[in-house]
Amino acid sequence: MSGAIIRALRGVALAHPNPIVGAVLVKSGRVVGEGFHDYDKRDHAEVVALKRAGKNARGATLYVTLEPCCTTGRTGPCTNAIIAAGVKRVVASMPDPNHAVAGRGFRQLRRAGIRVDVGLWEEEARRWNEDFAKWIRTGLPFVTLKTALTLDGQIAERAESVTWITSKRSRDSVQKLRHEADALLTGIGTILADDPRLTDRSGEPRRRRLLRVVLDSDLRLPLRSNLVTHAKNDVLVFTRQSPDSSRARALSNAGVEVRQIRGEWGRIDLKQALRELGKRAILNLLIEAGAEINGAALQAGIVDKMILFYAPRVMGTGGVPMARIPSRWFSKSPGLKNLTLNQSGPDFVVQGYFRDVYGDHRARRKN
Repeated sequence: MSGAIIRALRGVALAHPNPIVGAVLVKSGRVVGEGFHDYDKRDHAEVVALKRAGKNARGATLYVTLEPCCTTGRTGPCTNAIIAAGVKRVVASMPDPNHAVAGRGFRQLRRAGIRVDVGLWEEEARRWNEDFAKWIRTGLPFVTLKTALTLDGQIAERAESVTWITSKRSRDSVQKLRHEADALLTGIGTILADDPRLTDRSGEPRRRRLLRVVLDSDLRLPLRSNLVTHAKNDVLVFTRQSPDSSRARALSNAGVEVRQIRGEWGRIDLKQALRELGKRAILNLLIEAGAEINGAALQAGIVDKMILFYAPRVMGTGGVPMARIPSRWFSKSPGLKNLTLNQSGPDFVVQGYFRDVYGDHRARRKN
């Protein structure tokens, strides 16, 4: 199963909008077939492994990170292929997170006389498909808020300024997060202060270009900014302004999509923006922004996971807090769960979740 997980990770940034899946076929203690899912190559991981195994698949055990599908979409059901190949046992990490199909694949395999075991390396498998799980159930992206801060919670020395806080190792880790993401969201304040490109510089292959999303209520995005001058139909601006304005047309001519979304109190409706991204098959959204956007996202309740890179430094008074939120919000703010703590060079990383996107799937595992 560890081999299946390793192969599944080869599908990061290549499998969406499908789940990330790896498969390994073992016979007489020897690997006879293996595969992972690449959306553009169509075949699911199980079918790739079966084709590579050929006749050796008969009597083999299939280790797969996700319940084999039993429906027809872009390809036929994997369960039919597994049965036809003569596989004798299937070991799966987890059920399909889609409520409409969870357990059906397992039942079909068992009816065909195949032994099915579920739950091996489940936590690891769940981690890599938490974005798919949320999107397939709600139509909304899985949202991760990431920020770098000092021990006293500051993200910059002053407003509209750039402060390097964490180490190069932590910044390299952020590139990995960008590679996992389908889209990256920031605010116009970050663009004006830093003029970033917001690209995936991991060097790893990806099927779709990273969508750069900017919240810009008054449409102040400079035409000469790095984001605009390097736009290749991969920059989306949410604004309150009309897409028919001269400013919006100029951005559109430069390869930037302008989408009008209204909200209250001069702000963009983040929940509506999230719904729009979900319609575009954006499964994984990474927020890299300043205090205003961080605060708005937390208040709107759209954040599923937080990743905080702490540098072992203290900035003192006068700095910019991680999020601008009214103090009255604290009494009803949700606590992070499933916390982990890891070191990143001289820094340390705290990660936690606001909600479980899988819900009560464990109770249905017996299916």
